[in-house]
Amino acid sequence: QVQLVESGGGLVQAGGSLRLSCAASGRTLFGFYMGWFRQAPGRERECVAAISWSGSTTYYADSVKGRFTISRDNAKNTLYLQMNSLTPEDTAVYYCASRRRTSLAIIGNEYDYWGQGTQVTVSS
Repeated sequence: QVQLVESGGGLVQAGGSLRLSCAASGRTLFGFYMGWFRQAPGRERECVAAISWSGSTTYYADSVKGRFTISRDNAKNTLYLQMNSLTPEDTAVYYCASRRRTSLAIIGNEYDYWGQGTQVTVSS
């Protein structure tokens, strides 16, 4: 079993930055691919970024390309999402997720483990 705990969310003004972290525990994440999802009220959950085990392969949703950066520190069992140039449209609950299979995925039900989420609110 894998436990994922997100942190780093909060309230920020438009144009500001936040760095989300996702700490994993319970078992090794060796080989696991990981992703960040978000869900805003009344909207479907979407994958904003995903990353391979080595970090050499990444995916970004068009809406965040050039503004968000996903990274991971496997020695610390931690996933990160650096978010810059935030806009009110980025307001959502952000979740990290991990999957046992060794391929990128952007569909939520292809992930095996989820965190509880962290709220990001961007004011205009």
